[in-house]
Amino acid sequence: MKYERPYLILCAITFFVTWTVLITDPQNSFRWPTFFYALTLVVLCLSGFFIHRYFTNVHAIRQLGEEQTEPLSLEAEAYRDALEQLERSQIQALNELQAKQLEYYDFIVSWFHEIKTPISVLRLMQQTEVDPRSLEEEVSRIEHYVDQALYYAKLDSFKEDYEIINSDLEPLVKAVVRNHAKTFISHKIRIQLDLQSTIVQSDMKWLSFIINQLLTNSLKYTNNNGEIRISTRTTRQEKLLIIRDNGIGIDAKDLPRVFNRGFTGTNGRAHVKSTGMGLYLAQELSRKLGHYITCESAVGRFTEFTIHFPRTHDPYLSILQNK
Repeated sequence: MKYERPYLILCAITFFVTWTVLITDPQNSFRWPTFFYALTLVVLCLSGFFIHRYFTNVHAIRQLGEEQTEPLSLEAEAYRDALEQLERSQIQALNELQAKQLEYYDFIVSWFHEIKTPISVLRLMQQTEVDPRSLEEEVSRIEHYVDQALYYAKLDSFKEDYEIINSDLEPLVKAVVRNHAKTFISHKIRIQLDLQSTIVQSDMKWLSFIINQLLTNSLKYTNNNGEIRISTRTTRQEKLLIIRDNGIGIDAKDLPRVFNRGFTGTNGRAHVKSTGMGLYLAQELSRKLGHYITCESAVGRFTEFTIHFPRTHDPYLSILQNK
């Protein structure tokens, strides 16, 4: 009866307003028996109405899970719509979580297969004469895969570990290139730097990792005696860091998906084993910093990655809005 209180009040007010009008009309004579007779009829009607509503509500509650159940009020319909929306959101969140768990599992499996290769090479080196250059290269590969896994694990907690400052691209790029100096020498790959002092707003640690991923990718798919060119450029709208190689290139059908999570493409399957996570991580981290990466390529001719630093974009504000 607590939930039917508004109906009770409305019926009582209606009855007594009608009664008041009748007794104040000089043309009508008031009789108490008629009053109580009318009151009894109203009570009986209300009792029948509330008994009907009670059983209707009980039936609706029992059929709550049925899609065809009709709501008994506007409020009930609004709640049903809200619950359906909440259910859809929950299902979508669960699907995204399951997809992320599956992708994480696939990455871990691929990562284990990847890291086994340099470990196996080191095992073979133990049984033969150790080439210091080859040893250094395999250890660097292990360090690269470990860093990749660590940054992948930190991707969801990025907002807790960043510092946006003015960063100069020139010394940052040179430091990354120096880390790969032995690879350039051992594969006889030429490096050309056309760098100007270019100040951008970014986090130096994360940006260094992004540049390292792009340079590692270029080195992986550039043949011996090849060439990699790194340059900076400034336009009215943005600042650019361009990494271009004359390697094997990327197939046109693979180009739109090179930044997808876990995508290895034709090159990754045919030439070298790959986790398909390097470019994905580079793009995701770039977006979190307020930058983005584009790729152009032609098979057998070149591949060019460009990091865009928009002038009119505030990466710190973007990070705050994504919290």
